[in-house]
Amino acid sequence: VYIESGAIRRLTKLCAPYQDILIVADENTFGAAGKQVITALEGKAVRKVLFSGKTVVIPNEDAIAVVERDLGDADLIISIGSGVLQDLCKYISHKHQVPYMVVATAPSMDGYASTGAAMILKGMKETVASGLPRAIIADTKVLKDAPMEMIQAGYGDIIGKYSSLCDWKLAHIVNDETLCPYIYNITYQMIEAVIDTAKGLLARDEKSVGALMEALVIVGIMMSFAGSSRPASGSEHHLSHFFEIVGIINDEPYFAHGIDVVYSTVITAQVREELLKKPFPDRIFRLSPNAYKAKMQEVYSVLAPECMALQERIGNYTDRLAVYKAKEPQIRKVLAEMPTVERILELLGLVELDISDFYALYGKEKIQTAVAYAKDLKDRYTVLWLYYDLFGGGLDVQEH
Repeated sequence: VYIESGAIRRLTKLCAPYQDILIVADENTFGAAGKQVITALEGKAVRKVLFSGKTVVIPNEDAIAVVERDLGDADLIISIGSGVLQDLCKYISHKHQVPYMVVATAPSMDGYASTGAAMILKGMKETVASGLPRAIIADTKVLKDAPMEMIQAGYGDIIGKYSSLCDWKLAHIVNDETLCPYIYNITYQMIEAVIDTAKGLLARDEKSVGALMEALVIVGIMMSFAGSSRPASGSEHHLSHFFEIVGIINDEPYFAHGIDVVYSTVITAQVREELLKKPFPDRIFRLSPNAYKAKMQEVYSVLAPECMALQERIGNYTDRLAVYKAKEPQIRKVLAEMPTVERILELLGLVELDISDFYALYGKEKIQTAVAYAKDLKDRYTVLWLYYDLFGGGLDVQEH
């Protein structure tokens, strides 16, 4: 891992063993770092897969086919980009057993060093077990010039760990899920480190951007240690995935991943505060099977049966009321540990993110639907399940 000014020059030595190299980028990311990469690979047989920079690449079967068509006998894949392109190359690298490296063009997400590729397969968002890059090249000269939205997204992805770490503790209490204190503490430390970079990020300071990138890489390493994205992805990511998947289904706009994550972290903080205000009821909430099926069909269309089958398979429709009542004090303690809605809003303000943009794009009704049904997209217990089980997910979204 090289996070430094001029890091792309490291490719010359790193790529010495390879001759046939496939570069995967889009027009924007190639414009940011492509020339430097090509210069560093002088003398190699280099081919390019270049996606349009006018629309967001969706990491689905179509995008996989585009890259596989030109893969040929490549002995190395180099991804130039950030989230989607990196996940796409990670997936293809693992599938075809061709090593890959990533040249980061934005400090926008935490998946660079994780073993999972975030893909959309058969319309479903899923994290596919994949391999690691041979190298992560993060040239701070390139990163500092990334679109500010992508720098804000990386900051937001890290702030969202407040929510995911809380969910991990909840799962430990409710489902007896293994929780590693070392991974938990390192991830938490990365949040605190990134908060201190906020002013420098707005100024595009190389040192601050490098510190953000380092935190994102370290969190990815923590996910690899955990064997899943559990330390870094919880209810805030499920809400983000909801807006993305429903956006794709209905051809509706959605924010960049990290922006959605940090805005959704405000909502999960509100969910925690609502839970702390109310006594736990004496009965579990459940719609009738037919009513639930109809609602899922309304929300997820053709994906509804697969979502419901996933939750049936892993047992998330189980009646957990006895556990909730027996462990209510521990649950409340964990919910109260995390920052308040007001504190999360303060952290957004440090990088000039305005939550009103979130409410304006999605509206209260869509956000309320997400709180109730985003949980059904993934195989993970979070505060969204706790809130649904106890109160039906009927959050009265408070605009701030």
